[in-house]
Amino acid sequence: MKLIDCPSIGPRPAAEFVYGGAWRPMPDPDACSDADWAHYVFHRDGAPGVRRELWYHGPSGTWLVAERDTLSDRFLRTTSLADAVAEEGDYA
Repeated sequence: MKLIDCPSIGPRPAAEFVYGGAWRPMPDPDACSDADWAHYVFHRDGAPGVRRELWYHGPSGTWLVAERDTLSDRFLRTTSLADAVAEEGDYA
């Protein structure tokens, strides 16, 4: 069984989690150009490798940021969303 480490309550079965999308820096929509905004919305790197992603743990109601190797589907690290925002700033 695949386990994902929930920052709130520890390792839990992967079936309890829902993928929330890629963690990517979002440009300021009021200060960026149309070209920069279009690049943010439409261009994504789909190559396999280590990615930062948002995940939601339903039973605890916790959003977290996970570093996951998409080639091997291994979770390398998880942190709470609040801690990730405090470390890196805005997200999308």
